[in-house]
Amino acid sequence: MKLFKNIIARTLAFWALFVFASTMMIFLWLYLLCFFMPDPLKTRYHRRISQIWMSIFLFLSGCSFKVTGKEVFNGLENAIVVCNHNSLIDIPISTPFLPRANKTIAKKSFVYVPLFGWVYQFATVIVDRKNDHSRRASYEKMKNVLNNGLDMLIYPEGTRNRTTAPLKSFYDGAFKLAIDTQKPIVPVVLLNTKKVLPAKPIMYLSPGKMSMNILPAIFPQGHSKDSLKKLVFEEMAKYYLANNDRT
Repeated sequence: MKLFKNIIARTLAFWALFVFASTMMIFLWLYLLCFFMPDPLKTRYHRRISQIWMSIFLFLSGCSFKVTGKEVFNGLENAIVVCNHNSLIDIPISTPFLPRANKTIAKKSFVYVPLFGWVYQFATVIVDRKNDHSRRASYEKMKNVLNNGLDMLIYPEGTRNRTTAPLKSFYDGAFKLAIDTQKPIVPVVLLNTKKVLPAKPIMYLSPGKMSMNILPAIFPQGHSKDSLKKLVFEEMAKYYLANNDRT
C-alpha cells in the first residue's frame, strides 16, 4: 500500500511539474510587458498575471487554495508581510494571492532557474546571502519597495522549515525594516503546504487543501527589533499550532 501511494505521489509530482512548465510557456508572453512598465504598475500587473497562472496550475494539479483575513488590509497603509515557509510551493502561491501587490525577497539561486527565474525577478528583490554588499543593497531596495507604496513580503525563517516545530527561528531583517520605516507588519500563516509538497521525499505531491491565513497587523511603535520579532513569532506559532489540522 505504501509503495502504491509513493508511486502515485511521484507521478502526480511529475504531472504538476509538467503543468507548471507548460502553462509558464503560455504566460511567458504576457510577462514580456513587464519590460516596458515602471513600478509600481509593473508589480501590480505581474501579480495579476501570476494570480491567473497559479489558479490554473493549482486546479490542474488537484490542489485547492483559500485566503482568510483579507479584511486586515482594508484601510491599512502599505506593510511588511511576514510569512512562514514550509514548502517550495509557498513561493509561487504567496505573492499572487496576497490581497495587494507586493515584492518578495529571493535568494540569488532562483535567478538561475530556466525561464522561471527570469519571470520571478520582476516581482522580487534579489539577494546573495553570502555577499555583504548584496545584503546591504537588498535592504535599501526593500525600503524603495515600501516607498513605492507596495507591500514587502519576507520569509523570516530564511529557508524552508524542515523541523517538526511550527516555525524556525526568525532572522532580524523584516523587523529591523519595520522599525526603520515604521511600517506595520502583517503576519501570514500558510497551512498544509508541507503536506502537499514536502521537502522530503523530493518529487512527491499529495494534492489537497491549502490556505493562506492573514493575521491582524502588528505595529512597530513602542517596540524594539527583538520585542517585535518575539511578538510576531509567538502570534504566528500560536495560530499554526491551533489550526494546522484544518485548512
